[in-house]
Amino acid sequence: MTDQATVTDDRAGEDYGLSHEMLQAVEDALDAYNLQGVEKLVVPLHSADMADLLEQLHPDDRRTVVGIIRPHLIEDAEVLTYLDEDVRDQVMELLAPEEIATALAELDSDDALGVIEDMEDEDREKVLEALPTAARVFVEEGLNFPEYSAGRLMQREVVAVPMFWTVGKTIDWLRETEDLPDDFYMIFAVDPMYRPIGSLHLARILRSKRPVKVRSIVSEDVRTIPAEMDQEEVAFLFRQYSMVSAPVVDKSGRLLGVITVDDIVDVIDEEAEDDLLKLGGVREDDLYRAVVDTTRSRFSWLGVNLITAIVASLVIAIFQGTIDQIVALAVLMPIVASMGGNAGTQSLTVAVRGLAMRELTPDTAPRVLWKEVLVGCLNGLIFAVIAGPIAALWFGDWMIGVVIGSAMIITLLAAGFSGTVIPLVLERLKVDPAVASGVFLTTVTDVIGFFAFLGLAAWILI
Repeated sequence: MTDQATVTDDRAGEDYGLSHEMLQAVEDALDAYNLQGVEKLVVPLHSADMADLLEQLHPDDRRTVVGIIRPHLIEDAEVLTYLDEDVRDQVMELLAPEEIATALAELDSDDALGVIEDMEDEDREKVLEALPTAARVFVEEGLNFPEYSAGRLMQREVVAVPMFWTVGKTIDWLRETEDLPDDFYMIFAVDPMYRPIGSLHLARILRSKRPVKVRSIVSEDVRTIPAEMDQEEVAFLFRQYSMVSAPVVDKSGRLLGVITVDDIVDVIDEEAEDDLLKLGGVREDDLYRAVVDTTRSRFSWLGVNLITAIVASLVIAIFQGTIDQIVALAVLMPIVASMGGNAGTQSLTVAVRGLAMRELTPDTAPRVLWKEVLVGCLNGLIFAVIAGPIAALWFGDWMIGVVIGSAMIITLLAAGFSGTVIPLVLERLKVDPAVASGVFLTTVTDVIGFFAFLGLAAWILI
Protein backbone atom coordinates (compact mmCIF):
# COMPACT_ATOMS: atom_id res chain seq x y z
CA MET A 1 0.00 0.00 0.00
CA THR A 2 2.80 2.39 0.90
CA ASP A 3 4.72 1.66 -2.32
CA GLN A 4 1.61 2.29 -4.42
CA ALA A 5 0.96 5.61 -2.67
CA THR A 6 4.56 6.64 -3.22
CA VAL A 7 4.33 5.87 -6.94
CA THR A 8 1.08 7.84 -7.17
CA ASP A 9 2.63 10.83 -5.41
CA ASP A 10 5.65 10.73 -7.74
CA ARG A 11 3.45 10.66 -10.82
CA ALA A 12 1.31 13.49 -9.49
CA GLY A 13 4.40 15.58 -8.92
CA GLU A 14 5.42 15.14 -12.56
CA ASP A 15 2.25 16.94 -13.67
CA TYR A 16 3.31 20.23 -12.11
CA GLY A 17 6.07 22.59 -13.13
CA LEU A 18 8.64 22.48 -15.89
CA SER A 19 10.85 19.42 -15.48
CA HIS A 20 14.58 19.40 -16.12
CA GLU A 21 14.03 16.60 -18.65
CA MET A 22 11.61 18.75 -20.66
CA LEU A 23 14.01 21.69 -20.69
CA GLN A 24 16.86 19.43 -21.78
CA ALA A 25 14.70 17.87 -24.52
CA VAL A 26 13.85 21.31 -25.92
CA GLU A 27 17.50 22.39 -25.84
CA ASP A 28 18.55 19.15 -27.59
CA ALA A 29 15.92 19.71 -30.29
CA LEU A 30 17.17 23.27 -30.76
CA ASP A 31 20.77 22.08 -31.03
CA ALA A 32 19.68 19.59 -33.71
CA TYR A 33 17.64 22.33 -35.40
CA ASN A 34 14.59 20.09 -35.14
CA LEU A 35 11.98 22.85 -35.30
CA GLN A 36 9.02 20.49 -35.56
CA GLY A 37 10.29 18.62 -32.52
CA VAL A 38 10.51 21.88 -30.57
CA GLU A 39 6.94 22.76 -31.52
CA LYS A 40 5.63 19.33 -30.45
CA LEU A 41 7.38 19.68 -27.09
CA VAL A 42 6.47 23.28 -26.29
CA VAL A 43 2.93 23.85 -27.57
CA PRO A 44 1.20 21.27 -25.28
CA LEU A 45 2.72 22.90 -22.16
CA HIS A 46 0.58 24.84 -19.72
CA SER A 47 0.91 28.60 -20.12
CA ALA A 48 2.81 28.93 -16.84
CA ASP A 49 5.22 26.13 -17.76
CA MET A 50 5.74 27.61 -21.23
CA ALA A 51 6.62 30.92 -19.58
CA ASP A 52 9.12 29.14 -17.29
CA LEU A 53 10.67 27.51 -20.33
CA LEU A 54 11.10 30.81 -22.17
CA GLU A 55 12.67 32.37 -19.07
CA GLN A 56 15.22 29.58 -18.65
CA LEU A 57 16.34 29.44 -22.27
CA HIS A 58 19.34 31.38 -23.57
CA PRO A 59 18.17 34.62 -25.27
CA ASP A 60 19.16 33.29 -28.71
CA ASP A 61 17.23 30.05 -28.14
CA ARG A 62 14.33 32.07 -26.75
CA ARG A 63 14.08 34.03 -30.01
CA THR A 64 14.09 30.80 -31.98
CA VAL A 65 11.34 29.24 -29.85
CA VAL A 66 9.18 32.36 -30.06
CA GLY A 67 9.50 32.25 -33.84
CA ILE A 68 8.38 28.61 -33.84
CA ILE A 69 5.39 29.01 -31.51
CA ARG A 70 4.43 32.50 -32.69
CA PRO A 71 0.86 31.53 -33.76
CA HIS A 72 0.31 29.79 -30.43
CA LEU A 73 1.51 32.84 -28.47
CA ILE A 74 -0.99 35.01 -30.32
CA GLU A 75 -3.76 32.50 -29.68
CA ASP A 76 -2.84 31.88 -26.02
CA ALA A 77 -1.67 35.27 -24.72
CA GLU A 78 -1.93 34.03 -21.13
CA VAL A 79 1.71 32.99 -21.51
CA LEU A 80 2.64 36.70 -21.55
CA THR A 81 1.00 37.27 -18.15
CA TYR A 82 3.22 34.63 -16.53
CA LEU A 83 6.51 35.96 -17.93
CA ASP A 84 9.01 38.03 -15.97
CA GLU A 85 8.68 41.65 -17.09
CA ASP A 86 12.14 41.82 -18.70
CA VAL A 87 11.65 38.54 -20.56
CA ARG A 88 8.18 39.61 -21.65
CA ASP A 89 9.64 42.78 -23.16
CA GLN A 90 12.12 40.66 -25.12
CA VAL A 91 9.36 38.35 -26.36
CA MET A 92 7.03 41.17 -27.41
CA GLU A 93 9.83 42.85 -29.35
CA LEU A 94 9.60 39.84 -31.68
CA LEU A 95 5.86 40.37 -32.26
CA ALA A 96 4.17 43.07 -34.34
CA PRO A 97 1.83 45.50 -32.51
CA GLU A 98 -1.12 44.03 -34.41
CA GLU A 99 -0.19 40.53 -33.22
CA ILE A 100 0.11 41.70 -29.61
CA ALA A 101 -3.26 43.46 -29.87
CA THR A 102 -4.89 40.31 -31.26
CA ALA A 103 -3.46 38.30 -28.40
CA LEU A 104 -4.43 40.76 -25.66
CA ALA A 105 -7.99 41.04 -26.95
CA GLU A 106 -8.52 37.42 -25.88
CA LEU A 107 -7.47 38.13 -22.28
CA ASP A 108 -9.59 39.41 -19.42
CA SER A 109 -9.34 43.18 -19.13
CA ASP A 110 -7.21 43.09 -15.95
CA ASP A 111 -4.66 40.74 -17.55
CA ALA A 112 -4.50 42.81 -20.73
CA LEU A 113 -3.98 45.97 -18.69
CA GLY A 114 -1.23 44.28 -16.67
CA VAL A 115 0.71 43.55 -19.87
CA ILE A 116 0.14 46.91 -21.56
CA GLU A 117 0.96 49.10 -18.54
CA ASP A 118 4.55 47.77 -18.47
CA MET A 119 5.21 48.66 -22.11
CA GLU A 120 7.13 51.69 -23.32
CA ASP A 121 4.86 54.64 -24.22
CA GLU A 122 5.52 54.45 -27.96
CA ASP A 123 4.92 50.69 -28.16
CA ARG A 124 1.85 51.00 -25.94
CA GLU A 125 0.23 53.52 -28.26
CA LYS A 126 0.75 51.27 -31.28
CA VAL A 127 -0.86 48.31 -29.49
CA LEU A 128 -3.77 50.42 -28.22
CA GLU A 129 -4.49 51.64 -31.74
CA ALA A 130 -4.65 48.04 -32.95
CA LEU A 131 -6.96 46.83 -30.15
CA PRO A 132 -10.69 46.35 -30.78
CA THR A 133 -12.72 49.35 -29.58
CA ALA A 134 -14.29 47.70 -26.52
CA ALA A 135 -10.99 46.30 -25.25
CA ARG A 136 -9.21 49.61 -25.93
CA VAL A 137 -11.78 51.57 -23.91
CA PHE A 138 -11.38 49.26 -20.90
CA VAL A 139 -7.58 49.42 -21.05
CA GLU A 140 -7.42 53.20 -21.51
CA GLU A 141 -9.82 53.74 -18.61
CA GLY A 142 -7.69 51.43 -16.47
CA LEU A 143 -4.53 53.36 -17.33
CA ASN A 144 -6.14 56.52 -15.96
CA PHE A 145 -6.19 55.07 -12.45
CA PRO A 146 -3.12 55.40 -10.18
CA GLU A 147 -0.48 52.71 -10.50
CA TYR A 148 -0.88 49.85 -7.99
CA SER A 149 -4.49 50.88 -7.31
CA ALA A 150 -7.68 48.83 -7.28
CA GLY A 151 -8.62 50.44 -10.61
CA ARG A 152 -5.54 48.91 -12.22
CA LEU A 153 -6.18 45.57 -10.55
CA MET A 154 -9.89 45.09 -11.26
CA GLN A 155 -11.47 43.08 -14.02
CA ARG A 156 -14.00 45.11 -16.01
CA GLU A 157 -16.06 42.08 -17.01
CA VAL A 158 -18.53 41.83 -14.11
CA VAL A 159 -21.80 39.98 -13.55
CA ALA A 160 -24.53 42.26 -12.17
CA VAL A 161 -28.32 41.88 -12.07
CA PRO A 162 -31.21 44.00 -10.69
CA MET A 163 -32.85 43.06 -7.40
CA PHE A 164 -36.28 42.43 -8.95
CA TRP A 165 -35.06 39.59 -11.19
CA THR A 166 -35.92 36.02 -10.30
CA VAL A 167 -33.47 33.17 -9.93
CA GLY A 168 -34.80 31.63 -13.14
CA LYS A 169 -34.34 34.81 -15.16
CA THR A 170 -30.81 35.20 -13.76
CA ILE A 171 -29.84 31.64 -14.71
CA ASP A 172 -31.31 32.03 -18.21
CA TRP A 173 -29.43 35.31 -18.67
CA LEU A 174 -26.17 33.69 -17.56
CA ARG A 175 -26.66 30.90 -20.08
CA GLU A 176 -27.49 33.19 -22.99
CA THR A 177 -24.99 36.04 -22.48
CA GLU A 178 -21.72 35.51 -24.34
CA ASP A 179 -19.51 38.30 -22.96
CA LEU A 180 -19.39 37.10 -19.35
CA PRO A 181 -16.06 36.55 -17.55
CA ASP A 182 -14.49 33.13 -18.07
CA ASP A 183 -14.48 32.56 -14.30
CA PHE A 184 -16.57 34.29 -11.66
CA TYR A 185 -17.72 33.42 -8.15
CA MET A 186 -20.33 36.00 -7.23
CA ILE A 187 -23.16 37.95 -8.81
CA PHE A 188 -23.72 41.51 -7.67
CA ALA A 189 -27.18 43.00 -7.25
CA VAL A 190 -27.35 46.63 -8.36
CA ASP A 191 -29.83 49.49 -8.03
CA PRO A 192 -31.06 51.59 -11.01
CA MET A 193 -27.92 53.78 -10.69
CA TYR A 194 -25.77 50.63 -11.14
CA ARG A 195 -24.52 50.82 -7.56
CA PRO A 196 -23.85 47.46 -5.85
CA ILE A 197 -26.28 46.90 -2.98
CA GLY A 198 -25.83 43.19 -2.46
CA SER A 199 -23.95 40.07 -3.48
CA LEU A 200 -24.99 36.57 -4.31
CA HIS A 201 -22.84 33.43 -4.36
CA LEU A 202 -23.37 31.14 -7.32
CA ALA A 203 -24.05 28.28 -4.90
CA ARG A 204 -27.01 30.21 -3.49
CA ILE A 205 -28.41 30.75 -6.97
CA LEU A 206 -28.15 27.05 -7.85
CA ARG A 207 -29.81 25.98 -4.59
CA SER A 208 -32.79 28.33 -4.97
CA LYS A 209 -35.97 27.71 -6.96
CA ARG A 210 -36.58 29.61 -10.18
CA PRO A 211 -39.49 31.83 -9.01
CA VAL A 212 -37.51 33.17 -6.01
CA LYS A 213 -36.63 36.88 -6.27
CA VAL A 214 -33.00 37.92 -6.10
CA ARG A 215 -33.82 40.38 -3.29
CA SER A 216 -34.97 37.45 -1.11
CA ILE A 217 -31.65 35.61 -1.18
CA VAL A 218 -29.12 38.39 -1.69
CA SER A 219 -26.63 39.29 1.03
CA GLU A 220 -26.61 43.04 1.61
CA ASP A 221 -23.31 42.89 3.52
CA VAL A 222 -21.25 43.88 0.48
CA ARG A 223 -17.86 45.58 0.96
CA THR A 224 -17.12 47.93 -1.90
CA ILE A 225 -13.59 49.01 -2.81
CA PRO A 226 -12.83 52.52 -4.10
CA ALA A 227 -11.03 52.45 -7.45
CA GLU A 228 -8.22 54.65 -6.08
CA MET A 229 -7.45 52.37 -3.10
CA ASP A 230 -3.87 51.04 -3.02
CA GLN A 231 -3.57 47.37 -3.91
CA GLU A 232 -1.84 46.64 -0.60
CA GLU A 233 -4.93 47.99 1.21
CA VAL A 234 -7.12 45.81 -1.00
CA ALA A 235 -5.07 42.73 -0.13
CA PHE A 236 -5.44 43.55 3.56
CA LEU A 237 -9.23 43.71 3.20
CA PHE A 238 -9.37 40.36 1.42
CA ARG A 239 -7.20 38.74 4.08
CA GLN A 240 -8.99 40.43 6.99
CA TYR A 241 -12.51 39.51 5.89
CA SER A 242 -11.82 36.24 3.99
CA MET A 243 -13.25 37.68 0.78
CA VAL A 244 -13.39 35.79 -2.51
CA SER A 245 -14.32 38.75 -4.70
CA ALA A 246 -15.29 42.36 -4.18
CA PRO A 247 -16.89 45.08 -6.33
CA VAL A 248 -14.85 48.16 -7.27
CA VAL A 249 -16.75 51.45 -7.41
CA ASP A 250 -16.08 55.01 -8.54
CA LYS A 251 -16.52 58.13 -6.38
CA SER A 252 -20.28 58.09 -6.93
CA GLY A 253 -20.52 54.45 -5.85
CA ARG A 254 -21.19 53.15 -9.37
CA LEU A 255 -19.96 49.63 -10.12
CA LEU A 256 -16.83 49.63 -12.30
CA GLY A 257 -15.46 46.12 -12.02
CA VAL A 258 -14.56 43.28 -9.70
CA ILE A 259 -11.41 42.06 -7.97
CA THR A 260 -11.11 38.32 -7.38
CA VAL A 261 -8.96 36.37 -4.97
CA ASP A 262 -6.60 35.11 -7.70
CA ASP A 263 -5.60 38.73 -8.33
CA ILE A 264 -4.98 39.19 -4.61
CA VAL A 265 -2.68 36.16 -4.50
CA ASP A 266 -0.55 37.88 -7.14
CA VAL A 267 -0.59 41.15 -5.16
CA ILE A 268 0.49 39.47 -1.92
CA ASP A 269 3.28 37.67 -3.76
CA GLU A 270 4.34 40.89 -5.50
CA GLU A 271 4.34 42.96 -2.29
CA ALA A 272 6.27 40.30 -0.35
CA GLU A 273 8.84 40.04 -3.15
CA ASP A 274 9.12 43.81 -3.31
CA ASP A 275 9.78 44.10 0.44
CA LEU A 276 12.31 41.28 0.32
CA LEU A 277 14.22 42.91 -2.54
CA LYS A 278 14.17 46.30 -0.86
CA LEU A 279 15.53 44.85 2.39
CA GLY A 280 18.43 43.50 0.33
CA GLY A 281 19.02 46.85 -1.37
CA VAL A 282 17.74 45.61 -4.74
CA ARG A 283 15.10 47.81 -6.35
CA GLU A 284 13.54 45.21 -8.60
CA ASP A 285 13.98 41.66 -9.77
CA ASP A 286 17.04 41.89 -12.02
CA LEU A 287 17.60 38.18 -12.58
CA TYR A 288 17.10 38.59 -16.34
CA ARG A 289 18.54 42.07 -16.76
CA ALA A 290 21.81 42.94 -18.47
CA VAL A 291 25.01 43.23 -16.42
CA VAL A 292 25.28 47.01 -16.92
CA ASP A 293 21.66 47.61 -15.88
CA THR A 294 22.05 45.45 -12.79
CA THR A 295 25.29 47.18 -11.83
CA ARG A 296 23.70 50.61 -12.23
CA SER A 297 20.63 49.72 -10.16
CA ARG A 298 22.72 48.41 -7.25
CA PHE A 299 25.38 51.13 -7.29
CA SER A 300 23.39 53.81 -5.46
CA TRP A 301 22.50 51.56 -2.54
CA LEU A 302 26.08 50.38 -2.16
CA GLY A 303 27.13 54.03 -2.16
CA VAL A 304 24.80 54.72 0.78
CA ASN A 305 26.27 51.73 2.60
CA LEU A 306 29.78 53.08 1.98
CA ILE A 307 28.85 56.38 3.64
CA THR A 308 27.39 54.64 6.69
CA ALA A 309 30.44 52.39 6.93
CA ILE A 310 32.65 55.49 6.96
CA VAL A 311 30.60 56.86 9.86
CA ALA A 312 31.23 53.67 11.84
CA SER A 313 34.93 53.83 10.93
CA LEU A 314 35.14 57.38 12.25
CA VAL A 315 34.03 56.09 15.64
CA ILE A 316 36.83 53.52 15.54
CA ALA A 317 39.31 56.23 14.55
CA ILE A 318 38.46 58.18 17.72
CA PHE A 319 39.79 55.28 19.76
CA GLN A 320 42.76 54.47 17.52
CA GLY A 321 45.20 55.10 20.36
CA THR A 322 43.30 52.69 22.62
CA ILE A 323 43.40 49.97 19.95
CA ASP A 324 47.16 50.52 19.45
CA GLN A 325 47.75 49.88 23.14
CA ILE A 326 45.48 46.85 23.43
CA VAL A 327 45.54 44.76 20.26
CA ALA A 328 42.91 42.39 21.67
CA LEU A 329 40.28 45.06 21.05
CA ALA A 330 40.77 44.80 17.29
CA VAL A 331 40.19 41.06 17.53
CA LEU A 332 37.00 41.37 19.59
CA MET A 333 35.38 44.35 17.83
CA PRO A 334 33.74 42.31 15.03
CA ILE A 335 32.00 40.13 17.63
CA VAL A 336 30.20 43.09 19.16
CA ALA A 337 29.26 44.57 15.76
CA SER A 338 28.03 41.24 14.42
CA MET A 339 25.87 40.48 17.47
CA GLY A 340 24.35 43.96 17.39
CA GLY A 341 23.61 43.77 13.68
CA ASN A 342 21.94 40.36 13.90
CA ALA A 343 19.88 41.27 16.97
CA GLY A 344 18.77 44.50 15.31
CA THR A 345 17.80 42.66 12.14
CA GLN A 346 15.59 40.30 14.16
CA SER A 347 13.71 43.21 15.75
CA LEU A 348 13.57 45.04 12.43
CA THR A 349 12.08 42.04 10.63
CA VAL A 350 9.36 41.67 13.26
CA ALA A 351 8.58 45.41 13.13
CA VAL A 352 8.41 45.65 9.32
CA ARG A 353 6.23 42.55 9.16
CA GLY A 354 3.99 43.96 11.91
CA LEU A 355 3.56 47.22 10.00
CA ALA A 356 2.73 45.37 6.79
CA MET A 357 0.16 43.17 8.56
CA ARG A 358 -1.34 46.13 10.52
CA GLU A 359 -0.39 44.42 13.78
CA LEU A 360 2.10 47.13 14.78
CA THR A 361 0.03 50.29 15.29
CA PRO A 362 0.39 53.44 17.42
CA ASP A 363 -1.68 51.63 20.07
CA THR A 364 0.49 48.49 20.18
CA ALA A 365 3.86 50.18 19.51
CA PRO A 366 4.74 50.93 23.20
CA ARG A 367 4.10 47.32 24.21
CA VAL A 368 6.10 45.92 21.29
CA LEU A 369 8.94 48.37 21.88
CA TRP A 370 9.13 47.51 25.58
CA LYS A 371 9.15 43.81 24.73
CA GLU A 372 11.99 44.18 22.21
CA VAL A 373 14.05 46.23 24.70
CA LEU A 374 13.57 43.54 27.37
CA VAL A 375 14.48 40.79 24.89
CA GLY A 376 17.60 42.71 23.86
CA CYS A 377 18.58 43.27 27.50
CA LEU A 378 18.07 39.61 28.45
CA ASN A 379 19.94 38.33 25.40
CA GLY A 380 22.69 40.84 26.17
CA LEU A 381 23.02 39.51 29.72
CA ILE A 382 23.07 35.90 28.54
CA PHE A 383 25.71 36.50 25.86
CA ALA A 384 27.71 38.70 28.23
CA VAL A 385 27.96 35.72 30.59
CA ILE A 386 29.05 33.55 27.63
CA ALA A 387 31.39 35.93 25.78
CA GLY A 388 32.94 37.59 28.85
CA PRO A 389 34.67 34.51 30.32
CA ILE A 390 35.73 33.34 26.84
CA ALA A 391 37.45 36.69 26.13
CA ALA A 392 39.02 36.74 29.62
CA LEU A 393 40.48 33.25 29.21
CA TRP A 394 41.54 33.98 25.63
CA PHE A 395 43.62 37.05 26.51
CA GLY A 396 44.34 36.29 30.15
CA ASP A 397 42.68 39.47 31.45
CA TRP A 398 39.34 39.32 33.20
CA MET A 399 38.79 43.05 32.69
CA ILE A 400 38.61 42.45 28.92
CA GLY A 401 35.79 40.04 29.68
CA VAL A 402 34.01 42.74 31.68
CA VAL A 403 34.41 45.21 28.80
CA ILE A 404 33.03 42.95 26.08
CA GLY A 405 30.25 41.67 28.34
CA SER A 406 29.13 45.20 29.20
CA ALA A 407 29.36 46.27 25.55
CA MET A 408 27.30 43.23 24.54
CA ILE A 409 24.47 44.28 26.90
CA ILE A 410 24.47 47.87 25.68
CA THR A 411 24.63 46.90 21.99
CA LEU A 412 21.86 44.30 22.09
CA LEU A 413 19.62 46.62 24.10
CA ALA A 414 20.20 49.39 21.55
CA ALA A 415 19.61 46.93 18.70
CA GLY A 416 16.22 45.89 20.08
CA PHE A 417 15.22 49.51 20.58
CA SER A 418 16.41 50.86 17.23
CA GLY A 419 15.16 47.81 15.29
CA THR A 420 11.64 48.72 16.39
CA VAL A 421 11.80 52.53 16.48
CA ILE A 422 13.45 53.07 13.08
CA PRO A 423 10.63 51.42 11.04
CA LEU A 424 8.02 53.26 13.11
CA VAL A 425 9.67 56.63 12.51
CA LEU A 426 10.08 55.96 8.78
CA GLU A 427 6.43 54.90 8.56
CA ARG A 428 5.40 58.16 10.23
CA LEU A 429 7.55 60.09 7.74
CA LYS A 430 5.82 58.29 4.83
CA VAL A 431 9.04 56.46 3.89
CA ASP A 432 8.82 52.75 3.11
CA PRO A 433 10.41 51.00 6.14
CA ALA A 434 11.43 48.05 4.00
CA VAL A 435 13.60 50.34 1.87
CA ALA A 436 15.51 52.46 4.35
CA SER A 437 15.38 50.66 7.70
CA GLY A 438 18.31 48.32 7.06
CA VAL A 439 20.94 50.95 6.33
CA PHE A 440 19.93 53.12 9.31
CA LEU A 441 19.86 50.12 11.62
CA THR A 442 23.33 48.98 10.55
CA THR A 443 24.73 52.46 11.18
CA VAL A 444 23.11 52.74 14.62
CA THR A 445 24.17 49.30 15.85
CA ASP A 446 27.74 49.69 14.53
CA VAL A 447 28.21 53.17 15.98
CA ILE A 448 26.72 52.28 19.37
CA GLY A 449 28.50 48.93 19.47
CA PHE A 450 31.94 50.32 18.62
CA PHE A 451 31.48 53.37 20.85
CA ALA A 452 30.35 51.27 23.82
CA PHE A 453 33.09 48.65 23.41
CA LEU A 454 35.99 51.01 22.73
CA GLY A 455 34.73 53.66 25.14
CA LEU A 456 34.49 51.14 27.99
CA ALA A 457 37.93 49.79 27.09
CA ALA A 458 39.45 53.28 27.19
CA TRP A 459 37.77 53.96 30.53
CA ILE A 460 38.39 50.63 32.28
CA LEU A 461 41.58 49.23 30.73
CA ILE A 462 43.65 52.37 30.21
